Amino acid sequence: MLSKMRPVLLIVFMLFLSGCKVAMLDPKGSIAADEKHIMLTSLALMSIIVIPVIILAFLFAWRYREGNTKAEYLPNWSHSTLLEVIWWSVPCVIIIILGYITWTSTLRLDPYKAINNPAKPIEIQVISLEWKWLFIYPEQHIATINYVEFPVDVPVRFYITAEGPMNSFQIPQLAGQIYAMAGMQTKLNLIANELGIYQGYATNLTGNGFSDMKFTARATSRAEFNQWVKQVKSSPHQLTMNAYNQLAQQKDNHAVSYYSFAASDIYEVAMMKYMMPMPNRGEAILSNRSHDAGKKHV
Repeated sequence: MLSKMRPVLLIVFMLFLSGCKVAMLDPKGSIAADEKHIMLTSLALMSIIVIPVIILAFLFAWRYREGNTKAEYLPNWSHSTLLEVIWWSVPCVIIIILGYITWTSTLRLDPYKAINNPAKPIEIQVISLEWKWLFIYPEQHIATINYVEFPVDVPVRFYITAEGPMNSFQIPQLAGQIYAMAGMQTKLNLIANELGIYQGYATNLTGNGFSDMKFTARATSRAEFNQWVKQVKSSPHQLTMNAYNQLAQQKDNHAVSYYSFAASDIYEVAMMKYMMPMPNRGEAILSNRSHDAGKKHV
Protein backbone atom coordinates (compact mmCIF):
# COMPACT_ATOMS: atom_id res chain seq x y z
CA MET A 1 0.00 0.00 0.00
CA LEU A 2 2.76 2.43 0.96
CA SER A 3 4.70 1.73 -2.23
CA LYS A 4 1.57 2.50 -4.30
CA MET A 5 1.02 5.81 -2.50
CA ARG A 6 4.56 7.17 -3.02
CA PRO A 7 4.12 8.15 -6.71
CA VAL A 8 0.86 9.95 -5.84
CA LEU A 9 2.53 11.81 -2.95
CA LEU A 10 5.46 12.75 -5.18
CA ILE A 11 3.06 14.22 -7.77
CA VAL A 12 1.29 16.20 -5.03
CA PHE A 13 4.65 17.52 -3.84
CA MET A 14 5.62 18.62 -7.33
CA LEU A 15 2.26 20.34 -7.90
CA PHE A 16 2.59 22.38 -4.72
CA LEU A 17 6.26 23.14 -5.32
CA SER A 18 6.25 23.37 -9.11
CA GLY A 19 7.90 26.79 -8.99
CA CYS A 20 10.85 25.52 -6.92
CA LYS A 21 13.71 23.16 -7.59
CA VAL A 22 13.22 20.52 -4.91
CA ALA A 23 16.73 19.14 -4.59
CA MET A 24 15.82 16.57 -1.95
CA LEU A 25 13.45 14.89 -4.42
CA ASP A 26 16.26 14.53 -6.98
CA PRO A 27 19.06 12.76 -5.05
CA LYS A 28 22.40 12.07 -6.73
CA GLY A 29 24.04 10.10 -3.93
CA SER A 30 23.18 7.00 -1.92
CA ILE A 31 22.81 8.93 1.36
CA ALA A 32 20.40 11.48 -0.14
CA ALA A 33 18.47 8.69 -1.93
CA ASP A 34 17.97 6.89 1.38
CA GLU A 35 16.82 10.14 3.02
CA LYS A 36 14.28 10.71 0.24
CA HIS A 37 12.93 7.18 0.72
CA ILE A 38 12.52 7.78 4.48
CA MET A 39 10.78 11.12 3.88
CA LEU A 40 8.25 9.68 1.42
CA THR A 41 7.64 6.61 3.57
CA SER A 42 6.99 8.79 6.63
CA LEU A 43 4.69 11.03 4.61
CA ALA A 44 2.74 8.03 3.33
CA LEU A 45 2.31 6.69 6.87
CA MET A 46 1.14 10.04 8.23
CA SER A 47 -1.24 10.46 5.28
CA ILE A 48 -3.13 7.37 6.45
CA ILE A 49 -4.47 9.62 9.23
CA VAL A 50 -4.25 13.08 7.71
CA ILE A 51 -6.10 12.43 4.44
CA PRO A 52 -9.16 10.68 6.01
CA VAL A 53 -9.39 13.40 8.68
CA ILE A 54 -9.43 16.16 6.04
CA ILE A 55 -12.03 14.29 3.96
CA LEU A 56 -14.22 13.62 7.02
CA ALA A 57 -14.02 17.27 8.10
CA PHE A 58 -15.63 18.36 4.82
CA LEU A 59 -17.97 15.37 4.78
CA PHE A 60 -19.34 16.11 8.26
CA ALA A 61 -19.80 19.79 7.44
CA TRP A 62 -21.79 18.82 4.35
CA ARG A 63 -23.70 16.00 6.01
CA TYR A 64 -24.82 18.02 9.03
CA ARG A 65 -25.40 21.33 7.32
CA GLU A 66 -28.49 23.30 8.38
CA GLY A 67 -30.40 22.59 5.20
CA ASN A 68 -30.08 18.78 5.40
CA THR A 69 -33.23 17.65 7.23
CA LYS A 70 -32.41 13.97 6.66
CA ALA A 71 -29.33 14.02 8.94
CA GLU A 72 -30.03 12.23 12.22
CA TYR A 73 -29.71 14.49 15.27
CA LEU A 74 -28.23 12.68 18.31
CA PRO A 75 -27.54 15.26 21.02
CA ASN A 76 -26.98 12.62 23.73
CA TRP A 77 -24.53 10.44 21.77
CA SER A 78 -21.12 10.38 23.48
CA HIS A 79 -19.30 7.07 22.97
CA SER A 80 -18.50 4.37 20.45
CA THR A 81 -16.12 1.56 21.41
CA LEU A 82 -15.43 0.74 17.75
CA LEU A 83 -14.51 4.35 16.90
CA GLU A 84 -12.37 4.66 20.04
CA VAL A 85 -10.41 1.54 19.02
CA ILE A 86 -9.90 2.89 15.49
CA TRP A 87 -8.75 6.40 16.33
CA TRP A 88 -6.43 5.27 19.10
CA SER A 89 -4.99 2.04 17.68
CA VAL A 90 -4.22 3.29 14.16
CA PRO A 91 -2.17 6.35 15.29
CA CYS A 92 -0.37 4.23 17.90
CA VAL A 93 0.64 1.65 15.28
CA ILE A 94 1.83 4.38 12.92
CA ILE A 95 3.86 6.04 15.70
CA ILE A 96 5.50 2.69 16.51
CA ILE A 97 6.40 2.17 12.84
CA LEU A 98 7.75 5.74 12.53
CA GLY A 99 9.75 5.24 15.72
CA TYR A 100 11.30 2.07 14.32
CA ILE A 101 12.15 3.80 11.03
CA THR A 102 13.66 6.75 12.89
CA TRP A 103 15.74 4.52 15.16
CA THR A 104 17.15 2.29 12.43
CA SER A 105 17.76 5.09 9.91
CA THR A 106 19.47 7.26 12.53
CA LEU A 107 22.01 4.51 13.13
CA ARG A 108 22.35 3.64 9.44
CA LEU A 109 22.70 7.24 8.23
CA ASP A 110 24.87 8.56 11.06
CA PRO A 111 26.83 11.41 9.35
CA TYR A 112 29.94 10.38 11.30
CA LYS A 113 29.71 6.80 10.02
CA ALA A 114 32.16 5.92 7.25
CA ILE A 115 30.57 4.89 3.95
CA ASN A 116 31.02 1.24 3.04
CA ASN A 117 33.09 1.63 -0.11
CA PRO A 118 36.49 0.14 -1.06
CA ALA A 119 37.76 3.46 -2.41
CA LYS A 120 39.90 5.62 -0.11
CA PRO A 121 37.86 8.63 1.11
CA ILE A 122 38.74 12.16 0.05
CA GLU A 123 39.26 14.25 3.20
CA ILE A 124 38.20 17.90 3.11
CA GLN A 125 38.32 20.40 5.97
CA VAL A 126 35.54 22.98 5.97
CA ILE A 127 35.53 26.32 7.80
CA SER A 128 32.40 28.45 7.87
CA LEU A 129 33.39 32.11 7.54
CA GLU A 130 31.31 35.27 7.26
CA TRP A 131 29.84 34.78 4.66
CA LYS A 132 31.72 32.22 2.67
CA TRP A 133 32.90 28.61 2.83
CA LEU A 134 36.58 27.72 2.98
CA PHE A 135 37.56 24.22 1.84
CA ILE A 136 41.02 22.85 2.66
CA TYR A 137 42.38 19.65 1.11
CA PRO A 138 45.02 18.48 3.62
CA GLU A 139 46.39 15.68 1.42
CA GLN A 140 46.61 17.85 -1.70
CA HIS A 141 47.75 20.95 0.28
CA ILE A 142 45.34 23.21 -1.59
CA ALA A 143 42.33 25.30 -0.60
CA THR A 144 39.29 26.87 -2.26
CA ILE A 145 36.55 29.33 -1.39
CA ASN A 146 32.90 28.62 -2.25
CA TYR A 147 33.82 25.69 -4.49
CA VAL A 148 34.50 22.04 -3.72
CA GLU A 149 35.29 19.22 -6.12
CA PHE A 150 35.63 15.48 -5.62
CA PRO A 151 35.55 12.27 -7.70
CA VAL A 152 32.30 10.44 -8.35
CA ASP A 153 31.72 7.10 -6.55
CA VAL A 154 34.42 7.97 -4.01
CA PRO A 155 33.48 8.61 -0.35
CA VAL A 156 34.02 12.19 0.83
CA ARG A 157 34.73 12.89 4.49
CA PHE A 158 34.16 16.47 5.59
CA TYR A 159 35.59 17.83 8.85
CA ILE A 160 33.62 20.95 9.67
CA THR A 161 34.09 23.89 12.04
CA ALA A 162 33.24 27.61 12.10
CA GLU A 163 34.99 30.93 12.54
CA GLY A 164 32.32 32.98 14.30
CA PRO A 165 28.55 32.31 14.33
CA MET A 166 27.19 28.77 14.28
CA ASN A 167 26.18 27.68 10.80
CA SER A 168 24.89 24.60 9.02
CA PHE A 169 26.46 22.85 6.03
CA GLN A 170 24.41 21.03 3.40
CA ILE A 171 24.52 19.72 -0.15
CA PRO A 172 20.84 18.64 -0.45
CA GLN A 173 21.25 16.31 -3.42
CA LEU A 174 24.04 14.38 -1.70
CA ALA A 175 23.32 14.37 2.06
CA GLY A 176 21.56 16.03 4.96
CA GLN A 177 22.77 19.06 6.88
CA ILE A 178 25.17 19.21 9.80
CA TYR A 179 26.12 22.12 12.01
CA ALA A 180 29.39 24.05 11.90
CA MET A 181 30.32 25.44 15.34
CA ALA A 182 33.24 27.50 16.57
CA GLY A 183 35.60 25.59 18.84
CA MET A 184 34.07 22.27 17.79
CA GLN A 185 34.37 19.77 14.96
CA THR A 186 31.56 17.92 13.25
CA LYS A 187 31.83 15.35 10.47
CA LEU A 188 29.85 14.50 7.39
CA ASN A 189 30.37 11.49 5.14
CA LEU A 190 28.74 11.44 1.70
CA ILE A 191 29.18 10.07 -1.78
CA ALA A 192 28.10 11.25 -5.24
CA ASN A 193 26.93 8.47 -7.53
CA GLU A 194 26.44 10.66 -10.60
CA LEU A 195 28.62 13.20 -12.36
CA GLY A 196 27.27 16.69 -11.96
CA ILE A 197 27.28 20.12 -10.37
CA TYR A 198 25.32 20.49 -7.14
CA GLN A 199 24.40 23.50 -5.03
CA GLY A 200 25.57 23.76 -1.44
CA TYR A 201 24.02 26.02 1.17
CA ALA A 202 24.42 27.60 4.56
CA THR A 203 21.13 26.62 6.17
CA ASN A 204 21.43 28.52 9.44
CA LEU A 205 20.72 32.25 9.71
CA THR A 206 24.02 34.02 10.49
CA GLY A 207 23.57 37.66 9.50
CA ASN A 208 23.45 40.06 6.57
CA GLY A 209 25.31 37.90 4.07
CA PHE A 210 23.56 34.65 4.94
CA SER A 211 21.34 34.50 1.84
CA ASP A 212 24.35 34.64 -0.50
CA MET A 213 26.43 32.11 1.44
CA LYS A 214 26.27 29.38 -1.18
CA PHE A 215 28.88 27.17 -2.77
CA THR A 216 29.22 24.85 -5.74
CA ALA A 217 29.98 21.15 -5.35
CA ARG A 218 31.12 19.27 -8.44
CA ALA A 219 31.44 15.51 -8.83
CA THR A 220 33.87 14.56 -11.60
CA SER A 221 35.83 11.58 -12.81
CA ARG A 222 39.07 10.70 -11.05
CA ALA A 223 41.10 11.95 -14.03
CA GLU A 224 39.25 15.28 -14.09
CA PHE A 225 39.70 15.67 -10.35
CA ASN A 226 43.46 15.12 -10.63
CA GLN A 227 43.61 17.65 -13.46
CA TRP A 228 41.65 20.15 -11.37
CA VAL A 229 44.09 19.72 -8.47
CA LYS A 230 46.95 20.55 -10.84
CA GLN A 231 45.04 23.64 -11.99
CA VAL A 232 44.57 24.82 -8.40
CA LYS A 233 48.27 24.24 -7.66
CA SER A 234 49.10 26.70 -10.44
CA SER A 235 47.27 29.52 -8.65
CA PRO A 236 49.49 32.43 -7.53
CA HIS A 237 47.63 32.71 -4.20
CA GLN A 238 48.70 30.91 -1.03
CA LEU A 239 46.65 30.39 2.11
CA THR A 240 49.10 31.18 4.88
CA MET A 241 47.94 31.88 8.42
CA ASN A 242 48.28 35.61 7.81
CA ALA A 243 46.18 35.33 4.63
CA TYR A 244 43.60 33.29 6.51
CA ASN A 245 43.30 35.88 9.30
CA GLN A 246 42.70 38.60 6.72
CA LEU A 247 40.15 36.41 4.95
CA ALA A 248 38.31 35.70 8.21
CA GLN A 249 37.96 39.44 8.90
CA GLN A 250 36.27 40.17 5.57
CA LYS A 251 32.52 40.19 6.24
CA ASP A 252 31.25 39.64 2.71
CA ASN A 253 30.33 37.05 0.14
CA HIS A 254 33.53 36.02 -1.63
CA ALA A 255 34.00 34.97 -5.25
CA VAL A 256 35.32 31.49 -5.98
CA SER A 257 39.06 31.48 -5.28
CA TYR A 258 41.88 28.94 -5.48
CA TYR A 259 44.95 28.64 -3.25
CA SER A 260 47.91 26.62 -4.49
CA PHE A 261 49.19 26.17 -0.94
CA ALA A 262 47.36 25.83 2.36
CA ALA A 263 49.22 25.85 5.69
CA SER A 264 48.73 22.49 7.38
CA ASP A 265 47.68 23.95 10.75
CA ILE A 266 45.03 26.46 9.64
CA TYR A 267 42.06 24.22 10.37
CA GLU A 268 43.37 23.16 13.79
CA VAL A 269 44.19 26.73 14.83
CA ALA A 270 40.82 28.01 13.64
CA MET A 271 39.07 25.38 15.73
CA MET A 272 41.29 25.30 18.82
CA LYS A 273 41.82 29.02 19.37
CA TYR A 274 38.34 29.33 20.89
CA MET A 275 39.26 26.65 23.40
CA MET A 276 42.27 28.59 24.70
CA PRO A 277 42.16 31.11 27.57
CA MET A 278 41.33 34.57 26.23
CA PRO A 279 44.84 36.13 26.71
CA ASN A 280 46.47 33.26 24.81
CA ARG A 281 44.36 33.51 21.67
CA GLY A 282 46.16 36.50 20.26
CA GLU A 283 49.53 34.98 21.14
CA ALA A 284 48.64 31.80 19.29
CA ILE A 285 47.61 33.73 16.18
CA LEU A 286 50.73 35.92 16.28
CA SER A 287 52.89 32.84 16.75
CA ASN A 288 51.41 31.24 13.65
CA ARG A 289 51.80 34.47 11.69
CA SER A 290 55.49 34.59 12.63
CA HIS A 291 55.81 30.94 11.66
CA ASP A 292 54.32 31.64 8.22
CA ALA A 293 56.51 34.72 7.78
CA GLY A 294 59.61 32.65 8.59
CA LYS A 295 58.64 30.01 6.05
CA LYS A 296 58.11 32.61 3.35
CA HIS A 297 61.44 34.28 4.20
CA VAL A 298 63.28 30.98 3.93
